[in-house]
This record gives sequence, structure tokens and C-alpha cells, in this order.
Amino acid sequence: MEPKIFNINRRNFLKGATAAAVLSSFGSYGFELMYRDKPWRVGLIGTGWYGKSDLFRLIQVANVEVVSLCDVDTNLLNEAADLVAQRQRSGKKPRLYRDYRKMLAEKDLELVLIGSPDHWHALQCIEALQSGAHVYVQKPISVDVMEGEAMVAAARYYNKVVQVGTQRKSTPHLIDVKKKIVEAGLLGKVSHVEMCCYFHMRANGNPPLQPVPDFLDYDMWTGPAPLRPYDGLPHKRWWRTFMEYGNGIMGDMCVHMLDTVRWMLDLGWPDKISSTGGIYVQKDGKSNIADTQSAIFEYPELNCVWQHRSWGTPADPEYPWSFKLYGEKGTLSGSTMKADFVPYGDGKPIHFDVLYEKEQYPEDVTEKDIELNAAPATRLHMLDFIAAIEKGTLPVADIEQGHISSASCIMANLSMEARRPLVYNPEKRIIVDDAEATAMLKRDYRGPWEHPMPGQFESK
Repeated sequence: MEPKIFNINRRNFLKGATAAAVLSSFGSYGFELMYRDKPWRVGLIGTGWYGKSDLFRLIQVANVEVVSLCDVDTNLLNEAADLVAQRQRSGKKPRLYRDYRKMLAEKDLELVLIGSPDHWHALQCIEALQSGAHVYVQKPISVDVMEGEAMVAAARYYNKVVQVGTQRKSTPHLIDVKKKIVEAGLLGKVSHVEMCCYFHMRANGNPPLQPVPDFLDYDMWTGPAPLRPYDGLPHKRWWRTFMEYGNGIMGDMCVHMLDTVRWMLDLGWPDKISSTGGIYVQKDGKSNIADTQSAIFEYPELNCVWQHRSWGTPADPEYPWSFKLYGEKGTLSGSTMKADFVPYGDGKPIHFDVLYEKEQYPEDVTEKDIELNAAPATRLHMLDFIAAIEKGTLPVADIEQGHISSASCIMANLSMEARRPLVYNPEKRIIVDDAEATAMLKRDYRGPWEHPMPGQFESK
């Protein structure tokens, strides 16, 4: 197999990338590095917290020109424009848009990053592909299963690379874990997996209704989702507390851990998905996402079990958001911060720590709201994205894999709602022997927005 080629900003790379660690990680993939003189033309949809974070990581490692920014919040948009001008080499401010369709209609972007809320991912990703761009889309890729199927079909039809922001696959210490523990056979046969999140992350307030501020196009922010009465800025955490816009903690946090476990163990679609849960404790606010939920993703002779609680204490304080692989020869615990292998019987435990790059990228330290532990992973993820474009290969977090992980979490929520296990047939795109649950694979859209379907691209 030919090595992948990275197009990177040589000045920033030599200044910044922890050369030994990063090159070691690249080497494990067979990567080579190559500088591209012509900058990639980049646009970002959604200039809030993680949209900017993803964009800034890309600017750090690649030769890019951020041409366009889009957001329905003018304040966020103008703030992002100033920050981008400070960070990118040209010093130029990008063009600004409040409607992503007008931005994409220019058809002059090579890369589009999507950092908008989950209910927008499908439409914006598909239209970016139609405009001729490759896409980096945040997880979960969709709010319903048919959206995800349409995104996969569109990516293949337009022959574009779509990288999903499940960057655990590019997390240096987890790459080491996969190679040195899982692939080395230290676990033996793995027949049980536990995944969890015990963060108190569920916003649950009761803000009063209020007028929509002039700087926010709330109707456009809502788009195809149901139009909730406006009760304050939805940015960052508030929108995630409503099922109208996402899939709760299951869709937000389980998707990362399930995707990591599938990557570690080379798993595809689950054979069966079941889930129970609801709002058991935090009943006093507006939030309608589950504060307590368990799910089982069944594979042959292997159950992957998820548990979240947004209240109380974690089962293991050392691993409050994590996965645990139970093998016949030992147990592997992993998170975004560290990993530990404990052998069964004789043998020494093996510890892995997160990689930080604070000295190499001092701008990380002063960046507002940055997840310092995730920054190196996102940088590697961006380089992998560009490498896949250059070589015509699939990226490490290809849209199809992102769809399997996202859709599995979505169907866990559907199972919880339907109160029965679900078996998905990805070829027929149905829940087997369950017409009622099959109908739940596609949400209703608010007009005039039209729900995308995979057949739109397969029939062309």
C-alpha cells in the first residue's frame, strides 16, 4: 500500500508538532509528509465553540486560507472572523454569511467544516458535497438514521472525503493502546465491554421566554427541527438538552466510546440494540433528554453495555467517561485522558497517558474553552482528513463508520422509546419485523425543509 501524503504548513509543523511523538504516530500509519504551496480554501459552518476549535486545529497544521464563515448569530460570526484573521497566515478576514446556502453557492471551497448543532449536519453536509467540497462534520453525524444513510450515499455519489469528528481514532495514547494491547493479543478474547459517562452535563434550567435578539436568526437556527419558543441563546449546552435538536447524552457521548470500541475490536453494525432509561432524577427543568440510560449493543459472543447518569457519582472515579474491554487475559480501561491495562494473574499493569502539546502550540493554552487533551487528536484527525483527499483513500473516521456509530446510538434511543429491542438491517434500511420502529428511522422535518433520503443519490 502506498503511504498517505500529508499537505501541511511546513512552518507551523516545524514550529509546532511534537516532532518525535507525532512522527511516531504518523509512522504507525505509514504516513509521509509533504508541503503544499497552494493553500486549501476552507469554509466553516457554525462558528461556536467546537466549530472554531476544529478550524483552529486545522490552521495549526495545514496550509489553508479560511475563505468563508457562516453563522446565524452575527456576534459569534464577527468574533470568529477577528480570531481567524489573527491566526491565519494571510491575516485576511473571511467572507461572512448568515445563510450556509449562499456560502456554498459560491462553489469555491475545497474543504468545509461543519460545527453546527446536530439537527443541521445532514443538510449542510450534503449540500457541501454537492458544491464540490470535501467535508469534516462533527458527531453525531445525524439526528435520525435515514439522514445518515443519505449522507453516506451522497459522499459516495459525489466521490468526496467525509471525515467525522470522532477523533478518538486519532488520539495518540489510544493509538498506542490499540497497537500494544489489543492487536498484540494481551487481552485475549474480549467478550464483554462496558462504556459510560457520569458527567453532570445535562443543562436543566427554566429560563423565561423572551424576545429573539436582533443578532440571531432563530428561525434559521432552528431550520428543519421543531420551532421551540425562544428562551435564550441555544449555543454550546442549552440545545443539547432537547431531543428536538440531537440525541441526548447517548448521541453526544456514547457515540465517541462506541466508535472507539468498534475501532479497537473491528466491529461493524450491532446484531441487536436494546435500551431503557428516562428522566428519573432531574425532573425540575425544561430538559427532555434522559438523565439515566442503559443500552446493550449485541455482537456475536460480545455485549457492549452503555450506562450514563447525569447525577450522582461515577462507578469508577478514575474513568468517569470511558470504555472498559474485558478479555480472558486482562482488562483494558481507556478514556480521553489515559488508559490502563491490568493483566489477569501474573504480569505487570501497563499505563498510558494523554499527550499534550502545550509547549509546541502555546496558542492552545490561551484559547478560550479549548479541550487541551483533545487538541493533539484533532490535529492528527485533520491531517488524516487531508491525506485521504490527496491519496483518494478513506479517512480513519470515514462517514460510513461515523454513520454506524451514530445510528446505533440513535436506535438505542428508539429502543428506549419503543420499549423493545431493535434489529437493524442496513441493506434494506429497516428494523426487522417492526414497521412501527422502521417509521421512526426518519424524523419529520419542519417546512419548507425537505428530509434527504439515500435513494436521491443512488438512483442518479
